[in-house]
This record gives sequence, structure tokens and C-alpha cells, in this order.
Amino acid sequence: MEFGLMLLAQASITALVVLGVLAGFWFKVVRPYLDRKVEELIEASREIEPGVTRGVKAGVAETLRELPESTVKESTRQFLKFGSGLFENGLSSFLGSAADLERQSRGNGADQRPD
Repeated sequence: MEFGLMLLAQASITALVVLGVLAGFWFKVVRPYLDRKVEELIEASREIEPGVTRGVKAGVAETLRELPESTVKESTRQFLKFGSGLFENGLSSFLGSAADLERQSRGNGADQRPD
């Protein structure tokens, strides 16, 4: 019985020492290193974000300047035509009216021949 208690005490002390060393290494070395790296990343992101925003704005402005004016007018005209059609006719401008759907279903049934 004395040997069992000594073995249990030795295992417990070893586990506590290992955990203590690991905790010390974590809190004294690893955690401060990770905190510094996180701060560096946050600082870098603060510097990068405005540059990306300026670049995107400049790119969009340049692209819009390079587009032919007729392209912009034509796409705007098509968009307005589509929007007004949708506003006036609702979803039937997309899907068709009930009469159109009925005609399509009759047309599909007449085309099929029994084998």
C-alpha cells in the first residue's frame, strides 16, 4: 500500500509541475507574443482599409469615364423600360398572364403523341 501511495504522489507532483511549467510558458512567452502579433494585424488593417477604399473609388470613377456615353444611356433606358413595365404589369411581365400560361399548357398537350 505504501508503494501505491508513493506512486500516486509522484504522478500527482509530476502532473502539477508539468502543468505549472506549461502555464508559465503560456503566460510569459506565448500570450505576449500573440498579443503583439494581433496588435500588428489590427494596425495593418487600419492602414490598408482606406487605401483599398480609395483604390476602388478611383477604379470605378475611371471605368465610368471610359464607358461610352451611349452605353450608359442605353443601359439606363433599358433599365427604366424594364422598371416601368414591372411597375405597370406586376409579376405578369415576368411570368406572363394566366391566359398565356393556359395557352402554353394546351399547346404542350397537343404536341405529345401516344406511343
